[in-house]
Amino acid sequence: MQSILADVAVNRSNPLALAVLVCLEERPMHPYEISQTLKSRSKDDSVRLNFGSLYGVVASLLKRGLVIDREVTREGRRPERTVYEITAAGRSEMIDWLTDLVASPAKEYLQFEAALTFLPALHPDEALAALQLRAQRLDLQLAHAHATRETMTAAGLPRIFGIEGEYVEALLVAEIQFTKALVAEIESGELPGMDIWRQWSDSGELPELPIGENVT
Repeated sequence: MQSILADVAVNRSNPLALAVLVCLEERPMHPYEISQTLKSRSKDDSVRLNFGSLYGVVASLLKRGLVIDREVTREGRRPERTVYEITAAGRSEMIDWLTDLVASPAKEYLQFEAALTFLPALHPDEALAALQLRAQRLDLQLAHAHATRETMTAAGLPRIFGIEGEYVEALLVAEIQFTKALVAEIESGELPGMDIWRQWSDSGELPELPIGENVT
């Protein structure tokens, strides 16, 4: 079992594999049922779900001994479907993987973080317009997330089964606050370095920075 777990550990970058193990921990399922279960519970908002990729993930878990074929079923004229079941090794991997995800913060290379890193490459006016648009779109995303969570609550879903929605809302609130504060500083000209930034954008020549380093 140790060799199996060590082998799969290097492939923990795909949360869809974890989602499959969690579904099969609940009960044996075929891949289509797994996808429908995730969608019906809005888990595809948290885990990227692609039906083609799902079959590849199941095949990988099968190869590693984390799931096994349980039976092949057929309904009417529909194609045969293989029902999969989690193994003891799969259960151990699921617990180890999920525990590690919960307990260990990991560096995530966010696209917005990358954009902020190179923000001075835009003209201040262009950056301001883009940030204002982002703030508007974030407000819409927050409203949607809040409405989704309220719908789930009204349907009687216990809070723990939709707790990721609260996390998403908290992240959105923090990003909205940051983005709108940055917009206000650029609009007012109070953002430190605005004069250097604007001079560089208008002239194409970057003044010498106090730290003596280039920004690109």
